Amino acid sequence: MTGAAPALDFRTGDTPTPDVIILTHKLTRDYQLGSEVVHALRGVDIQIRRNEFTAIMGPSGSGKSTLMNLLGCLDTPTSGEYWLNSQKVSELTDDELAHIRNKEIGFVFQTFNLLPRATALHNVELPLIYGGVPAKKRLERAKWALEKVGLADRMHHRPNELSGGQRQRVAIARALVNDPSIVLADEPTGNLDSVTSEEIMLVMETLHDAGQTIVLITHETHVARHATRQIHLLDGLVEQDFATPKEPA
Repeated sequence: MTGAAPALDFRTGDTPTPDVIILTHKLTRDYQLGSEVVHALRGVDIQIRRNEFTAIMGPSGSGKSTLMNLLGCLDTPTSGEYWLNSQKVSELTDDELAHIRNKEIGFVFQTFNLLPRATALHNVELPLIYGGVPAKKRLERAKWALEKVGLADRMHHRPNELSGGQRQRVAIARALVNDPSIVLADEPTGNLDSVTSEEIMLVMETLHDAGQTIVLITHETHVARHATRQIHLLDGLVEQDFATPKEPA
């Protein structure tokens, strides 16, 4: 491990300090493929503090997608601990994980995942509908989130009336609407051209500047440079962990 990332001082049974939003301790994930066991993660120790903008990188098979699924509470580890916002989520039930996914994590995916017949406003409201938020409050929050990503004038448009970059902004607004502890972005520029990708990453930077904790999964170096920190995985382990140098203006 190189660079300025803080060293871990954590033992099983400890609770992370309040400034640590994500902490993994000896996190492993094994998969059974026929008679073979694949060790996707082999004991990953990371900690991410509030308001960090972290890019997780690595080649195919490095474990970054597996780590993303664990951080997003879409999967459970084989062993080890995962703490999110001072909650030990590595041992929660499926129902408890679903609650964490809805309340604590804002997801942004490569494919947008918008309802084609719904307006931008309704697409952004969806997590609040699932959470049982009253209609008036949902509307206020959805409008606020769309304003945050610069789409106040497009909230009544459907996805087929929006550009690719605008669709991804709607997806980012949807991720923000529950005021999550973290935004977890999985290859958010993968379906966009280079100019639009840069625009989306500038939106991410603006959110980070406003205090949002962001974890970005990417294989693109120019995208990762927008983060303030990079964690590189190789063969299921952390190979490098360093602060991202800022490019001259």
